[in-house]
Amino acid sequence: MKVITTHLNADFDGLASMIAAQKLYPDAVMSFPGSQEKKLRQFISETLDYRYEFVKLKHIDLTRITTLIVVDTRQQSRIGAFAECLKNPGLSLHLYDHHPDTLDVMQGQVEKLAQTGATTTIFCQLFQEKNIAITQDEATLFELGIYEDTGSLTHLTTRPDDLLAAAWLLEQGAQLDIISQFLSYDLTSRQVNLLHELTKTARSYIISGTEIVVVNLTLQEYEDDFSLIVRRFMVMENLDCLFALVSMEGRIYLIARSRIPEVNVGNIARDFNGGGHSTAASATVRNMSMIEAQENLIRSLHRHIMPQAIAKEMLSQPAISIPENTSILEVNNLLTRYNITALPVVTATTPVKVVGTISRQLVEKAIHHNLGSFPVSEYMASDIEILPLSATLADIEELIIERRQRLIPIVHEGRLIGVITRTDLLNMLVNDPGHLPRDLLHESEQPSREKTRNVLQLMSGCLDRGLIIFLRTIGEVAESIGFKAYAVGGFVRDLLLKQKNLDLDIVVEGDGIVFAKKLAEQMGGRLKTHDRFITAKVILPDGFKIDIATARLEYYEYPAALPTVELSSIKLDLYRRDFTINAMALQLNPAQFGTLIDFFNSQNDLKEKLIKVLHNLSFVEDPSRIFRAIRFEKRMDFKIARHTERLIQGAVKMDLFGKSNDPRFFSELQLIFAEDNPLPAIKRLAEFNLFPFLWPDLKPNLKIDRRFMHILTQAHQAISWFRFLYLEEEIESWRIYLLSIMGRSKPRQLETFCERFHLPQKTRDELIRQKVAADEVANRLHGRPPEKNSQIHQLLAPLSNDGLLYLMAIARKNEIKKLISLYVTSLRNTKPLLNGQDLKAMGYIPGQQFKKMLNALTNARLDGTVHRLEDEKEFLTKHFPLQQITS
Repeated sequence: MKVITTHLNADFDGLASMIAAQKLYPDAVMSFPGSQEKKLRQFISETLDYRYEFVKLKHIDLTRITTLIVVDTRQQSRIGAFAECLKNPGLSLHLYDHHPDTLDVMQGQVEKLAQTGATTTIFCQLFQEKNIAITQDEATLFELGIYEDTGSLTHLTTRPDDLLAAAWLLEQGAQLDIISQFLSYDLTSRQVNLLHELTKTARSYIISGTEIVVVNLTLQEYEDDFSLIVRRFMVMENLDCLFALVSMEGRIYLIARSRIPEVNVGNIARDFNGGGHSTAASATVRNMSMIEAQENLIRSLHRHIMPQAIAKEMLSQPAISIPENTSILEVNNLLTRYNITALPVVTATTPVKVVGTISRQLVEKAIHHNLGSFPVSEYMASDIEILPLSATLADIEELIIERRQRLIPIVHEGRLIGVITRTDLLNMLVNDPGHLPRDLLHESEQPSREKTRNVLQLMSGCLDRGLIIFLRTIGEVAESIGFKAYAVGGFVRDLLLKQKNLDLDIVVEGDGIVFAKKLAEQMGGRLKTHDRFITAKVILPDGFKIDIATARLEYYEYPAALPTVELSSIKLDLYRRDFTINAMALQLNPAQFGTLIDFFNSQNDLKEKLIKVLHNLSFVEDPSRIFRAIRFEKRMDFKIARHTERLIQGAVKMDLFGKSNDPRFFSELQLIFAEDNPLPAIKRLAEFNLFPFLWPDLKPNLKIDRRFMHILTQAHQAISWFRFLYLEEEIESWRIYLLSIMGRSKPRQLETFCERFHLPQKTRDELIRQKVAADEVANRLHGRPPEKNSQIHQLLAPLSNDGLLYLMAIARKNEIKKLISLYVTSLRNTKPLLNGQDLKAMGYIPGQQFKKMLNALTNARLDGTVHRLEDEKEFLTKHFPLQQITS
């Protein structure tokens, strides 16, 4: 069986090449290895009109393939399931391709390869050589393949052969009006909106002297022809090189375009198991988060982009040099005459070689010590490096900045032709601050490449005036001691969501404790410090609390000469956070007040309502983040991103929790139970198979059955009911939910849970006491319920609010809930009108009998036996005669 196929996500060149190949292999069947581009699918359905038969992959027995004809690719990874048939014994592999060689290309028995702009061009040449006739429709399709892959013969990869082939196809009747229908570059309204979103994410990097622009976007749905949007953005911004990382339906795609020879995007795409030309390439990024994809892309750019030779542009010439036997005094005269600060020293004999340098500072010191008559060779700096004309900016910066060499001799073909000084380097860099290394700039002058946006107007509309003033005060205090202060985390996230959040976290670039002391002193607040973590908590006079942390300093792995990719201290702090939506910072120093910093495209994730981790090891470092992800997802009505969801599943399968008793797990569980409605989050815990970890002793612990959810639903209803009563009594809902989850378990299983997560002993004892008491009451109430109010009161009085609401959750009859409601709203607050003083006034002697008498009065009032004060006195006289009591 012979099969013709092409690459995944086939384009017009792939389709045209398949149909062209069938003219050479008429007994072969055509089959796509996977999906096709949207416009291609449209063309097949509207124009080909079933004139060609394409066999679906699922209908082909791969083991029966004897000849495989692959067009428009040679990469095994790009032919999908057809790669399996490469193992077939005796398989004949025929390859037709115009892409450059890569490390993973297949080797065929028949190969027709050429560096043309399209594979279709190769077939056109073969048709002409073999005198194979083609129809008008075929000529149109083949022309379409060439036009698409060469950008209508405008791409840098276009070769003369492509134009000759296009001309030949026109002679065969190719219809350009049909081609224009399917190569229209007009954007739809949605694509225009996406183009606008793309512009917001653009970040510029200077790598080896070449400007690279990287954009990223996250979409919930797949967008066909996204490369068209990328192309339009590149033209609109007049960019030489563009890389787009686009997450669609949970999968990340890399689309790369280049107009310059310094950047071969095909090589970079192959780092991500993709492919393409030096000017246009793509890849599907696997097993990475968006943040990791961006970081890996930057690393790949550094590996592949060749530095530009720049020494020739920078050097000062002609070079003024001195022989090594020149006296110090003569050197001083030369330095003064030419108004320079350093000179290269060369040998006094031929061939002349550079042997060192001498500076004005050293010369002046030598003369001061009466050493002016000595030769310069005695005191010159001989441990110097020289560079060729091909030296790059990085080479020059390394010597001048890292090694502190003030002057670099430039040698070409063994001859000194010029020098580069520190001043030459600064003059060049001043014209392009993006190149400026950290060492040559004051910290306040560091160029910023992070995505920023001023949200002062949003702050004014969402925050109280007093809070804005306080934030300004924080910035001013930081400024006064040379620090930078940022609001971070949930406060910033909720500000962008226009939601109130008074949980204020401050990160300081500097010493957090020093800053906290200064702030507490100025605001008249109290201070709690944690020296080990360099954190503090400031408590203001009105009780408002501010958490303050120190951003730890660490620099990015790339050289200091590339500040555009340097991790600042605040970036590192944000990178260590749980999710992208919590990894934004708000600058508070006066000059930048209200400027939002977003390194990780967090605003886009916030807009798309996605919960994403910042790197693949996030849950390995802190498994408790899984609970937090679930809580955020359900509370905020967001969605855990697909890649993050897979990481959670992987963490659970790897049993990262083990038998851990980390209190952080229970803290996160408490926060879930404290939500207004934790039921969706509890279901999500079960979906991720977390119940066996949380409650290994719970029966049943592996699934949520109908009864389990019924109990939790009743618990939620009971808590909501209690809160709607607007009583002045606080409840901790997590206690009720925990008791309800343990509703069908023994007290010992609850005790084991409390021990495992180190709950305080007082809390353990109270939970167990309430469970035992409520379970006992439930058993009695499910038998014969009490008839009198006094009996209800006596039965329920030992239960706290936790126990009462737990009892409502496990109650199987509405009558029981009504009894509890009656008790909470009325019965438990019932007291007699008489008190101990009244009893003494009536002649009763104080003692144990008083309690019995008052309880009897309470029961009588509960059961309606007494109503007035006189009724109570009469009741006592009858049931507790004064003579009998006193005697």
